[in-house]
Parts: sequence; C-alpha cells; structure tokens
Amino acid sequence: MKAQTVDVKASTGRILCCTVFRAGGKKLLSKGHIISDEDIRVLESEGMDHIWVTELEEGEVAEDEAVCAVAAEIGCGCYEIKLAAGGRANLHATENCCVLVDEDLLKQINCTCGMVIATSLNFSFALPGQRIATIKSAPFAVAKSDLEGVVNMLRERGPILQARPVRQPSVGVLYTDPTHGDRARTMFESIMRQRLERYGFVSQFALACAEDETTVARSLRHLMRSKPSLILVASTTAPAGPEDVVGRALAQVGGQMERFLAPVEPGNLMLLSYCEDTPILSAPGCFRSAKPNVVDLLLPPLLARYRVSTWEVASLGHGGLLA
Repeated sequence: MKAQTVDVKASTGRILCCTVFRAGGKKLLSKGHIISDEDIRVLESEGMDHIWVTELEEGEVAEDEAVCAVAAEIGCGCYEIKLAAGGRANLHATENCCVLVDEDLLKQINCTCGMVIATSLNFSFALPGQRIATIKSAPFAVAKSDLEGVVNMLRERGPILQARPVRQPSVGVLYTDPTHGDRARTMFESIMRQRLERYGFVSQFALACAEDETTVARSLRHLMRSKPSLILVASTTAPAGPEDVVGRALAQVGGQMERFLAPVEPGNLMLLSYCEDTPILSAPGCFRSAKPNVVDLLLPPLLARYRVSTWEVASLGHGGLLA
C-alpha cells in the first residue's frame, strides 16, 4: 500500500491512515474509512485542507473484501457472518451448537501473512448469538496472493470450523452402586441436574440399579429403547478397566469400546462406548461435584450427535488439567 498526505479535495475513494478527530476531541472519521464526497465537505467544514491517506496498489485486496472471502469458506453449520469495523468478520451461532475446530488447519492458516483467525475452543458449547470465530485482516489491505492461498487451502482441506447444532437432545442416565442403585441416585442426581442445566437440558430418562453385569446390561437395554442422544453411567465405584462390571455389561448389549482412560483430570477413568451409534459415557466420580471435568468436555459434541474418536479424546490432554 502507498501512504501519503494529499489535499482533502483529492482524497475521494482513498483510505484514511489514521482516525480523524474534531477540534474538541470527538471522533470524526475512523481509521480505514473510505473517503466519500460528503466526507470531503465535512473535513473542509472542520478547517482541514490536507489528510493522510493510502490507496490499494495492484495485487492487493481491501481488508473488508478479504475477510468476507475467508469467512465465506471458513466453516459450515448454524452460524451467520457479520462484518465489523476495521477489517473484521465475526461468526455468530444462530442456535445451540457444539463448535468443532480443525486445530492443525487453523494453525497453518494463522502462519500465513495478511490475516488471522481466532475460534472458540474445540468441543465448546455455544448459545444463539454467541461469537464463535473472528477473522481479522492486516490494516487496510491483503496481498491478493495471500488471500488466494488461504481460500484455496480452505476449499481443499476445510472447513476449519463446524457449528454443529444441538437439537432436542435426549439424555438417559443410569445410576449404579454395588449394593443399591438408589444410593447412587441420591448421591448424584442433584449434581447431574446442575451439569445438564448448564446446557439448557434435563435428563428425560433415568434408572437406578445394583452394579452387577446382568442388571446393568438389562437397564442399559431399557434406556436404549428410548433412542437417547446419549447415556451417562453414574457409578459410585471406579472401574479397573473395560473388563470391569460396566465394561462387561456394555459388551453384553453390543457396545463397541471406543476409549478407556482420558488425559483429563478430573475424569481419568472415563469409559466411552458406542451401542447402535448411541454413545454411552461412564465417568465415575465425575458426578460427585459440579466442578468441570471430562464429562463437561465431552457433553457438547455427544449431544450434537458427533462421534468422538479415540484420537480426539487423546487430544484433550493439552489443557486437560482442569483442577
């Protein structure tokens, strides 16, 4: 870009390099504003005859055009794009959703010149109207080659971001205890309600049973008949592994083990399984307290009916020390 001081009368269509203030200190025109004929009349009425401006050179794209081009390619799902001042485009959720982020692609694009992208955390829950990403350009303009590189990368490997809607989820809960299921229910039901209410939901189906393989399997089958988005197993005991009672019961009902152990504290002894595409999450101890734990990290994607993989659970280790 070429910056220079010019006569106000010759500044139409050029870009302000700095904010212009009235004599009393009130802002008149913002930096990055494209000067119009009306602006020239206002500037002259304020007694200004010269102004510091810049203009695009060949091979450059204006900041607003650049961020809009990237915003159009960045993601998919339930969001809207809003242009903001100063070469910025924001993405806002239009309904309850889980934000999924391709972190590797985001890092690569942020290493390029000309613009940067910031998003909400991967697996985070967003409410309608909440900003979930922002794209910011370098002041005034971006090299056309840089913009084309980013857009081509997004088209080939994108999206960076998905706003996956959470629509009418249903949650089943199974409370288990070695002696009597109602003991677990008494201990955990209040915390379970608090945890789900953070996302605006309640448990539609709940059962309590003694923690033995046959009884747990029978209770899981009952809950599966309601076709829930997710089943949470709240046990008073900590499993030694997938071969323990809950793990054997899951295998008995056809559950496919996805992951045992999470690099998250609290919540290391998490067990995630899928049965006919329904996720079943066991996280002993995590329902004793409303403080953040592995359940809070996994609830948004699972409620959005996103299949969380072993690799994605393993990726929770960076930042997984919650307590």
